[in-house]
Amino acid sequence: AAKKPAGDNPGRDTGGTDRSSSSSPQDTAAMKVKKGCNATDAGVPVTTEEDLLGGSGVTPEDVLGLQKITENYLCSPDENIFNIDFTRFRIRDMETATVLFEITKPPAADKAGEKRDVDPNAGRFVRYQFTPAFLRLRQVGATVEFTVGDKPIENFRMIERHYFREKLLKSFDFEFGFCMPSSKNTCEHIYEFPPLSEDIIREMVLHPYETQSDSFYFVDNKLVMHNKADYSYNGGT
Repeated sequence: AAKKPAGDNPGRDTGGTDRSSSSSPQDTAAMKVKKGCNATDAGVPVTTEEDLLGGSGVTPEDVLGLQKITENYLCSPDENIFNIDFTRFRIRDMETATVLFEITKPPAADKAGEKRDVDPNAGRFVRYQFTPAFLRLRQVGATVEFTVGDKPIENFRMIERHYFREKLLKSFDFEFGFCMPSSKNTCEHIYEFPPLSEDIIREMVLHPYETQSDSFYFVDNKLVMHNKADYSYNGGT
């Protein structure tokens, strides 16, 4: 059931080898490779974005009930009270170890005292461009590096839901575990993709950016971050 903690949920699988980070002067934390599973648990009540925007808080069970991509962000940047900052992201094909995408956040370059109008949602959206071959991959590793502020983080969890148009393709559920204060952490999530029909692949290639995802980040079952992405699979054609 969705309300059980990670260790009691038979539908969630973790495993693999350790990946540890190295940083200075911050503390470092070793984090395991995480295997994602389909998180569309039977029996989770269907929810709508309107329901969640009008409520008092968003839980993991709430987002597991969503049936389509959200039009809005379900929390504000100010709710990231733990100062979680994603600084590096890499995607690789697990079968060949080929790096498919890699990005590193540049260091802040603002001069002291310089004031700029900054979009509060900047950094919450990513657009990916892949080739059609990506849709035939079975297993992809996504390595994420992130720093946290001066508060320890308990039960850090991500739920990521992928849609094509208004059809749910797959829902992934990952546990980051405990993060030490002022630490830099590295974790590789293993995405196991469902096989797609040739008709669906053709449609996804022909309609770039209609494949979208919501990534929800929770600390102790409270939503603290919400990021979005969309995808094109016609690169190189």
